Amino acid sequence: MPTQDTEPDYPPAPEGEIDQKADNEGWIYDSLYSSAAEFVQDICDSLPEQSMDSSPAQWLAEGGYVGDDGAAILKFGVPKLCPKWTKAVNSAAAGDYVRYISGGEFEVKTNPKPFDPNGESDVQEIGPGTYVATGDISDCYWERTSQSGDIIDNQFVTQARRITVTLRVGELFKNDGCGTFKPTG
Repeated sequence: MPTQDTEPDYPPAPEGEIDQKADNEGWIYDSLYSSAAEFVQDICDSLPEQSMDSSPAQWLAEGGYVGDDGAAILKFGVPKLCPKWTKAVNSAAAGDYVRYISGGEFEVKTNPKPFDPNGESDVQEIGPGTYVATGDISDCYWERTSQSGDIIDNQFVTQARRITVTLRVGELFKNDGCGTFKPTG
């Protein structure tokens, strides 16, 4: 007797809606997950833990979660499973999000390009503005330089609770172990 293909049985819940939509659209998700809904739930569970070193949208975009079909799956699923993160998903998918500055070198530009983990340069782009790092900060160094390498401002920090820097277009910024700088505005 020939076997019949049966339609998947989707539970009448948000998870079922997400899985059905993903199947109907042909969306592909990471093979670590058994379903699109499981992928969305993992993102919902992980987002609150990621807020220290990056903004939620930054974590999604720079972690590759909105690449390929990830954006479509998350834009459909997050409002159903964790609606408070909808704005972060939309910002990440659009590439228009607040970036925190952790360790590394950054070029300050009016319209910074999104983070490119496969970029040819170790220098990433960041927007101008005032940034603040808080917490138990010790044994670190930061500097602002001109394009020609002249130091505009810098500091070796032995111990601090707060560091504030104002970055202007055309400058370079280096953060070596001073924590995460978050924009103030």
